[in-house]
Amino acid sequence: MKPAVVLFAAGTLLGVAAAVFALTNADTPTETVAAPAPDPYVKAAQILEYGRPRRLALQSQVALVLDEREGVPLYEREIDTRRPIASLTKLMTALVTLESDQPLDTPIAITTEDRDRLKGTRSRLPFGAILTRDDLLRAALGASDNRAASALARSWPGGDTAFVAAMNARAEALGMANTHYVDASGLNPHNVSTARDLSRLLAALHAQPRMQAYTTTGELWVTNLATGQPIEFFNTNRLVRQERWEISLSKTGYTADAGNCLVMRTTIGTRPISVVLLNSWGKLSKYGDARRIRDWLLDAERRVPIVTARTTL
Repeated sequence: MKPAVVLFAAGTLLGVAAAVFALTNADTPTETVAAPAPDPYVKAAQILEYGRPRRLALQSQVALVLDEREGVPLYEREIDTRRPIASLTKLMTALVTLESDQPLDTPIAITTEDRDRLKGTRSRLPFGAILTRDDLLRAALGASDNRAASALARSWPGGDTAFVAAMNARAEALGMANTHYVDASGLNPHNVSTARDLSRLLAALHAQPRMQAYTTTGELWVTNLATGQPIEFFNTNRLVRQERWEISLSKTGYTADAGNCLVMRTTIGTRPISVVLLNSWGKLSKYGDARRIRDWLLDAERRVPIVTARTTL
């Protein structure tokens, strides 16, 4: 057979085979991979409808629970009432320090200028100790050490006065209209803010990647560079040591003027929220309120009908 004839015959056979395959599979539906079902998500509006937040009985004078995914308050009590905020002040101390891009490995000495002459609080940092700026932030935030906060402000270009001015300027830039700072530690009762303003501060701090480690490590160590000795601290928020809590940012505060205070960014279920509690009645009430908020929110999600709960943003 000639080559041209062979090629023609081969081509004819392939064409017939293709036609038979097409006829055989004409009625066979094309198999498609189904897209994964969206995760059930209960909207903030549904929490407000089914959760009945007015029944949430908290022991804090001021309280705010903010849904961070939608920016919707789930619970509000006196959120624009100005209150002394005690060591919650140190959150702005940290924000100003971190945003300045000053080297975190700079050694800073603790001096007698850092002594608390207002309340007489004690510190595990002895006079003459030298710590890096990073370790001072760790001690000021996690352990709420007042000398550490004072040293951060004192070592600022222009000293304490310039640092406090920077704190107030940053508060103004964030829209914290009812906030005013007079020192870096929060010992002065004229450090005041509101729950609404503090939620804005939490949002700004969330953009700082170091804040989670600074504020949620249960046991922390810093090094006194003068002696080479480590110094142990414990986080002032006991919830960070409990596995049931998923906390990404935290700070406690207490003075007689401010009462017990607690702010957190946490995830309950799958919902990221900010919690602000000011002037809680009693040393443990802020933790009790945090648990009541968690239990209420989880119960509220269970109350939403299943069909409604599968509505996604």
